[in-house]
Amino acid sequence: MHDAELLSATRLDPLALLRQQRRLLRHGETPWLNALLAERMAERLEWIKAEVQHGLLWQGLHGGGLAALRKRYPRAELRSVEDVAQPLLQARKRWWQKPDWLAPEALQEGQAQLLWANQSLLAATHLRSLFAQWHRLLAVDGFLMFSTLGPDSFIELRRVYQAAGFGPLAPKWVDLHDIGDLLVEAGFAEPVMDQERLTLTWPDADALWRDLAQIGGNLHAERFGGLRTHRWKARWMAAMDALRGPDGRLRLTLEFVCGHAIKPAPRLRMEPETRVSLEQLRAQLRQPRP
Repeated sequence: MHDAELLSATRLDPLALLRQQRRLLRHGETPWLNALLAERMAERLEWIKAEVQHGLLWQGLHGGGLAALRKRYPRAELRSVEDVAQPLLQARKRWWQKPDWLAPEALQEGQAQLLWANQSLLAATHLRSLFAQWHRLLAVDGFLMFSTLGPDSFIELRRVYQAAGFGPLAPKWVDLHDIGDLLVEAGFAEPVMDQERLTLTWPDADALWRDLAQIGGNLHAERFGGLRTHRWKARWMAAMDALRGPDGRLRLTLEFVCGHAIKPAPRLRMEPETRVSLEQLRAQLRQPRP
């Protein structure tokens, strides 16, 4: 694992990230890709038998999954946590309205039994800090469920961009094995991740353009910095012919990575002289033996 490359925003542009978050929130609907992947992630909730009284949806206002969580945990209190576009959210709220979101600093540590994070790793500026924060917010035996895109997602479109000299398409997304290592480092236990390859198709370049525009924008720090011209868009449309499959439709691969992990009870650190409170001792005695 190359620590500097992996943990330093994977070449994200923070200004582009803020603009993307604002654009998605103004749209008022979950982007189609997030909605699709939230449904697939929710299918995995059947594997987990833990009860949930308090659940947090990280960037849940556009991450999706709220309806599925309400169906699975009808009695749970579920709140969205927004860590980027807070000024926009505050400005659009009327004074008499109760906000439908929380800022991370307003949360109590160790309160949530579930932290749901659909596609929010793609906007993470520092994975190690983010996982540590999620670990603090979860109660003991609470679980994290997340999804993200693997590095082979849209690989065909990356190749088209490289061949046409369009510049980087998107930041390099993190491999699932590196994510698992970071989860363990942050204190999570029993991380389980699975990978699924999906093929998405479009009838023509116009449809592909519209769908790509709806899911956000290019967050790469070295993307083209100015406005594109109509001539460039025409070149882009023509270049998409390289994506056509045998049926004539444009095809892109999506590497869907989904995982979950639990927050275990803390283990005692043994020093030459160790003092243990009665509550710590009781917690250790309640843990099952390996």
